Amino acid sequence: MVEIGAWVIEGLWITGIVAFAISGALVGVRHNLDLLGVLVVGLATGIGGGVIRDMILGVHPPVSFTHWPYWSAALIGSLAVFFFHPSLSKIRTFEIVFDALGLGIFSAYGAAISAERDFGFITAVFVGTVVAVGGGVIRDVLVNEVPGVLTRELYAVSAIVGATVATLITQLTGHLLIATAVGGVLATALRLTSYARGWHLPKPRSAS
Repeated sequence: MVEIGAWVIEGLWITGIVAFAISGALVGVRHNLDLLGVLVVGLATGIGGGVIRDMILGVHPPVSFTHWPYWSAALIGSLAVFFFHPSLSKIRTFEIVFDALGLGIFSAYGAAISAERDFGFITAVFVGTVVAVGGGVIRDVLVNEVPGVLTRELYAVSAIVGATVATLITQLTGHLLIATAVGGVLATALRLTSYARGWHLPKPRSAS
């Protein structure tokens, strides 16, 4: 049973990698990058969060560099986007959906695994949040955009919510899979809802 749970968690993490890689590659397509450019942005977005997580947790070298299913999943997702991407009018929608999915999985799993390793509550939430937004920040910097975590609809807030819930469930029950699933669904749902409804955190008033 434990082995099945581990396989499911591994599958969820790879799903998050693919989702982020697809969102990154779609951004590359939207910016009219060539094949190499799309692959670089997709790979960086897909495995960037995991690399940041491992650096914070002291895992060297980062697992994404040594575990071939991770980087190959990101590569395949990026290649699929390059060759089979939809019309440009639909790309933005695909970006949001896949980015939200990656955000949810990464925030919840990053926090849950940190809590399981007996990191404190605040540290675990911080790790989950940074892991979730890290790939997106790298993606936006590569295409010369202001990172979405600073401007988009409840982007970081969604990651914080997912990480917080996952940390609480892990600390109270020890169930890593349940924590990842529940926290990931909440973060993804909040991100998509905030985008659909245009929810934003308050911004400073414009100077008169």
